[in-house]
This record gives sequence, structure tokens and C-alpha cells, in this order.
Amino acid sequence: MNTTILNGRAGLALTLVTSLIVGTAFTSDARAQDVSANERKGIDISGKWRGTRGLVTKGEDGKIIFLYGEVQPSVVCSPLQVCDIELQPGEVVRDVLVGDTVRWKVEPATSGAAGGQAIHLIVKPAEPGLVTSMVVTTSRRTYHIQLKSHPTQYMARVGFEYPDDVSAKLADINARLEASTVPGANVPVEQLSFSYSVSGRAGWRPTRVYSDGQKTYIQFPRRISGQDAPVLFVVSGGQNRIVNYRMKNDMMIVDYNVDKAVLVSGVGWKQEKVTIRRGGR
Repeated sequence: MNTTILNGRAGLALTLVTSLIVGTAFTSDARAQDVSANERKGIDISGKWRGTRGLVTKGEDGKIIFLYGEVQPSVVCSPLQVCDIELQPGEVVRDVLVGDTVRWKVEPATSGAAGGQAIHLIVKPAEPGLVTSMVVTTSRRTYHIQLKSHPTQYMARVGFEYPDDVSAKLADINARLEASTVPGANVPVEQLSFSYSVSGRAGWRPTRVYSDGQKTYIQFPRRISGQDAPVLFVVSGGQNRIVNYRMKNDMMIVDYNVDKAVLVSGVGWKQEKVTIRRGGR
């Protein structure tokens, strides 16, 4: 058989196989680069989040503060320098994932006393001109951070301000204010007089009686409607007198500095009566 013919057939077969492989690879690569409308929308949204300029402020000791969750923070580092990313005290780190693990090194460190220690992520790039992403999962939240390396410029210390912390602090302040101010009287506790005694039996017997010097506040164990509330008589000169008062939830507010009063509910054998005296007199 002619060797030239064989070589020609073999070469043709090799060319066909090569073309088939190259064509398949090209088609596969083109499909991989093809993006649907929804995928493009998702990419645009993610790009805007990554590229938006967020709030950056100065903290103590030159720390750069990012508002957590506002945007993807971009941390600039430099070769032969270290970037210290400090997390919230008490926060436990689960995982640290870096896109480029060859040219970026991330090492953990801690500060603070036991029980309230803060985790620090010490970031070091191998060379300038690098950009990668880092995801840090903790016991409280997930951080998405962009890392950039610059020949000489870098952020030495980076930290975060947490919106949830602000809400928690406000809630704590409000709780302490409410605890220091008795319901019904907009004055501090130390300015109120609680020197009242309550005698008598009733399902609605007051749990607390006090005065701010101008008004008297009678607090019941539960919220009672105007129909269920007892009638108040102030004892003055040996007679029962009606004075102005109003109900607000479980509080009876009397526009009078009461020395002695009687609360009455019902009639006949079903009547319930409670007597209130200032100073137990």
C-alpha cells in the first residue's frame, strides 16, 4: 500500500479530530460567557453594591470605620505592611475565605480580656496591584470585604460600626429611663411620695399608690374599663367628696393630693370597698 496515501488519510483524520475538539471547546466557552437577562440584572446589582461609596469615618487611634452592611468595604493594603481588620468584641470567627490564597495571607490575632475578646484579621499582600475578595463568617454576621494592594498606601487599622448596636443602645437607654420614671408621673422616682397604706379586699385592689405633690396616682393590678373601675370618694372633713379623676389603662389619676380616700365598687352584699390613707393614718 502506498505510504503517502496512508499518511494523507491519517493527517486528514487528525485535522478533523482537532477541528472537532477546537470547535466544541469554542462553543462551550461561548456558552459559558453567554449571560441571561436575569443573570445580567444580578451582576449589575452586585456591581453597584460593590462599587458604591459608603460612609467612612475616623475612629480612635486612627482606625478607619465602615458602617456594616451599607456597602462592600474596600480595604487597601501594601506589601511589607499589615492591615488590621478588627471585628466586634465577643464575635467568634467561623471561616475566612479569600479568593486569592496564593498572593494574600490572612492570619488571626486577638485582643482584650477573656469573655470579651476581639478577633483581628491581619492581612498581608505579596505584591502591589492585586484585587481579591474575602468572606468572613462569624457567630453574629457575615462580612464581604474587597482587598486591594497598593505599592505604598495602606489602611493600618479597620473596624466597623454596627446599626444593630445603635438600636440596642437606644433600647437600653429607654428601658433605664422607663425604670427610673414611675408610670403615670413624669417625674423621677425620688420626687414621689409612696407613703400610702391600702386596706380592704377587692379583686381590683390597687397595687401601688403615690403622689407627686399635686396629683395622686392609683395603680390597679390590671387594665380595667371605665365601667369596671371603682368609684373614688375623697374623705374630707368627715364626708365623702367626689373629685376630678380619670382612668388611663391601669392607672387612676386624681387631680388632688389625697390624704384619705375610699374606692367603692358594686352595691349591697356584692359591694367591694378599699380605703387609702396617706402615711397609714
